[in-house]
Amino acid sequence: MHYEVRFCPHCATELQPITLAEDGGDKERLRCPACGWTHWNNPTPVLAAIVEIDGKVLLARNAAWPGKMFALITGFMEAGESPQEGIAREVKEETNLDVQSTTLVGAYEFLRMNQIIIAYHVVATGQVQLSPELVDYRLYDLPDLKCWPAGTGYALADWLRTRGHEPVFFTAEENAERRRGLDEQAPAATPPKD
Repeated sequence: MHYEVRFCPHCATELQPITLAEDGGDKERLRCPACGWTHWNNPTPVLAAIVEIDGKVLLARNAAWPGKMFALITGFMEAGESPQEGIAREVKEETNLDVQSTTLVGAYEFLRMNQIIIAYHVVATGQVQLSPELVDYRLYDLPDLKCWPAGTGYALADWLRTRGHEPVFFTAEENAERRRGLDEQAPAATPPKD
């Protein structure tokens, strides 16, 4: 989630853009003029899973998305869990699948949402039962996967290369069509998969 912070959580004074010297030099940030609290605005860690089940990759569609938009399973990392525990939890919560193995794919920027995506390839077993957050899923053979030019799409492309497949990306027109209607919607409470 991306929140606009306006008031100090310690003293409730309205935050102001104040420039102070930091390790890297002068930096303007939202700071409290009364108590000095700083809103660092650090990126939020989001976990993403390339879920492999029976040799196929599962892509899912969030209930808030257009009908043609399918992507990786994602979710916010929670306090007190490792990224590996978090992705296993997210996969279980969203698909009811049990993660058998977890391999780091990489970390990817998602600047628009001020997030850092930590992507994993997971091998999972079980019967797919979607959470209410998701309305549909598809299982893809590796050669049939298409990547999207953002966030988790780059993770999928990098993983496909490790499997000997040169990734194919949606064209700009195809990507616009699969996203049609998404950009006009209000921000979702769940992390974007794109």
